[in-house]
Amino acid sequence: MIAAWWSTLDQPESSSDKETTGTVMLEEKKDSLWHAPDTADWQQLSNVEQLRYGRDLIANTSHYLGPKGTVAAITNGMNCQNCHLEAGTKPFGNNYSAVYSTYPKFRERSGAIESIPKRVNDCLERSLNGKAIDTSSTEMQAIVAYIRWLGTGVEPQVKPKGSGLQELAFLDRAADPAKGALAYSAKCQSCHGSEGKGVLNAAASGYTYPPLWGDHSYNSGAGLFRLSRFAGYIHANMPLGATHNNPQLSEEEAWDLAAFINSQPRPKKDLRKDWPNPAGKPIDHPFGPYSDGFSEEQHKYGPFGPIKKARSTQQAAKGKTLASR
Repeated sequence: MIAAWWSTLDQPESSSDKETTGTVMLEEKKDSLWHAPDTADWQQLSNVEQLRYGRDLIANTSHYLGPKGTVAAITNGMNCQNCHLEAGTKPFGNNYSAVYSTYPKFRERSGAIESIPKRVNDCLERSLNGKAIDTSSTEMQAIVAYIRWLGTGVEPQVKPKGSGLQELAFLDRAADPAKGALAYSAKCQSCHGSEGKGVLNAAASGYTYPPLWGDHSYNSGAGLFRLSRFAGYIHANMPLGATHNNPQLSEEEAWDLAAFINSQPRPKKDLRKDWPNPAGKPIDHPFGPYSDGFSEEQHKYGPFGPIKKARSTQQAAKGKTLASR
């Protein structure tokens, strides 16, 4: 079912954590959905080979950096585009349209201002459960150049319509892994297997269908380990062929599937340096400590509405206190 996470080694080129405020969404007009620039224009650019390499590093990361990588063996065998679909170009497929326009920026997770190379290395260490690469390396420079090109025409501090992931309304109940297991059996395991291990490609150098849990999947520090992120990803993109405006699953199914998949075993990331300010953690961050008194279980699976309401009340009270000084 999560079959859009396929290997593209032989395919041709084709065209939220809590952050600082100040980033605006483009006004939603008819046909205003962001679309990637056309790769046919690359021939006019002086860095065409760098852009091709950057795109291929996103689409076929394992070929270069996986267990049998030709550059280094430092990741789990998944590709960047397993999370950033169609090499980071699909609307609501976790695309890169707003990356160059919004970085550098302060991120609550690190408590620091982060650059694009820092963010790329975060993905390598978390979603690909691997190691960081040198920020001055040929590979990093190519990835950054490709991301910069994808942001062509996007104004500073603007997030185009269709950037990132779809945001689903919270359920009025906790997401249910048991219900998700039933949906997984019906709609996902034909590609990803009953044990979520995925399917290796013929060369065993990467995955035709990537693992959704287990030793070779994303670790507990990855963005998709947050339920709201993964549910939005699933609803707008899965099974193969689904889009944000033509979903094949209900929102409830997406939440329950995300809960089931994220309840399965996977590598653990040392998160002790994450979220130095606990109050900055997203509602669905699954690990304490928290500043709101709700349990880890509720922060992981919900219901999230009561947490959101309590935080809003806290913030309103804090605002009144500050205003009275």
